[in-house]
Amino acid sequence: MKRWKSKWNWVRSSLLSLVGFSASLSSAQQQFGQLEGEFRLNGKETWKAFEPVREVLQASSAVIYDGWRSVAYGVVASADGYLVTKASEIDKVEELSVRVDRKHFKKVEVVATTVEWDVVLLKVEGEDLPLVEWAEAEPGHGTWVVSNGSTTRRDRRVRVGIISANARQVGGGRAPVVLGVTLKINDESGGLSIGKVHKDSGASEAGLEPGDIILEADGIQVKSMEDLQEILGKKEPGDRLKLRTRRADEEQEREVELKKRESIFEEEKTRNDAMSGRVSQRRSNFPRVLQTDLPLSVRSVGGPLLDLEGKCIGMNIARANRCETFAIPAKELREIIKDLMNPAQGAEGADEEEGSEDSKEE
Repeated sequence: MKRWKSKWNWVRSSLLSLVGFSASLSSAQQQFGQLEGEFRLNGKETWKAFEPVREVLQASSAVIYDGWRSVAYGVVASADGYLVTKASEIDKVEELSVRVDRKHFKKVEVVATTVEWDVVLLKVEGEDLPLVEWAEAEPGHGTWVVSNGSTTRRDRRVRVGIISANARQVGGGRAPVVLGVTLKINDESGGLSIGKVHKDSGASEAGLEPGDIILEADGIQVKSMEDLQEILGKKEPGDRLKLRTRRADEEQEREVELKKRESIFEEEKTRNDAMSGRVSQRRSNFPRVLQTDLPLSVRSVGGPLLDLEGKCIGMNIARANRCETFAIPAKELREIIKDLMNPAQGAEGADEEEGSEDSKEE
C-alpha cells in the first residue's frame, strides 16, 4: 500500500512539474487538479505548443467548400493544383470551391475517383503549392498525431490525439457497389434467391421482386454468394449488371444499375453510435486504416494526418464514432494518388459484399 501511495505521489508531482502552471492556479484549482481553460485540450497555450505543425496544415492542407460552408479538408498532392479528399463528402456539393492556405480557388475540376478507398482527385489552377513531407515509417500504437480541427476563413486550427489501435482492414473488404437486395442460397435451384428488394435501389428500378432467383450475372453462372461477389468486385457505381433470373417457371433478362452501398444500406448502429452524434456516411469497408482517437467532426475528414515533426502519415477518411477516427496510411495514400493522377489507370474497382453466409445484402 505504501509503495502504491509513493508511486501516486511521484506521478502527481511529475505531472505538476511538467505542466508548470501551479504558480498561476488558484487554491481551488490546485486542490482539485483543474487547469485553466487556455491550458486545456483546445486552449490557446496548447495551440502554441503545436504551432510548427499547425503551420504545415495551414500551408499544405485544403479546405473544401460548398458555397460558403466548409464540408471537408483535403491533401495537396502536387504543386500545380492536384489534391485529394474524401469522395462521399462532396457527392452532392453544388457550389464546389477550394481554399489552400489563404488562396481561394472557385474553379475546381473533379478528375478521378476510387470507390474502393472513397477518395477523389480534384484539380485547381494553382502554382507552387506547398506539399506535405511524407513520413518514412508508419507510426506505432500510442504515437502522437495532429490533424485539422476547425478553420476560420483565414486560419487552420489543430486537433491532437494518438494512434489508438493497430493498422488493419475495416469492413471485411466488401464491395461498395450493390444490387440493393437481400439474398439467400436457393437449395432447389442452386441459384441465389431474393428475399427483399430495397427501396430506391437498382434492383427495385429494374423490377426485381422477392422470390426471384438469380441464375446468371453478365453471362456468368451464379451458384453462390462468392460467385456474385467476384463479379460485383470489378464494378463501379453507375455500372449496369445484366442478370438472368427466374420467376416461377419463367426466365427473364434484367439490367440493374449498381449503386453505392452506403446510399442503399445504412450501417448497423451500436449503443456507442447512439452517443456519438453524426458519423461519416461511409465509415467502413476500407482495405487498411490507421485508427486514432482524434475528436474530429464529419466535416473535418479528408485532410492530412501529421506526426509531431509535421510529416504526413496518412489522410483522415472517416469519423467512425465519438472515439474512433480512421485514416488511410501514407503508403497506400501515395499509391492512390499515383493511380488517380495516371490517366491510363482510371478509377479503381472494388471487392466483396456483406452479410452472413445464409443471407447477404447485395
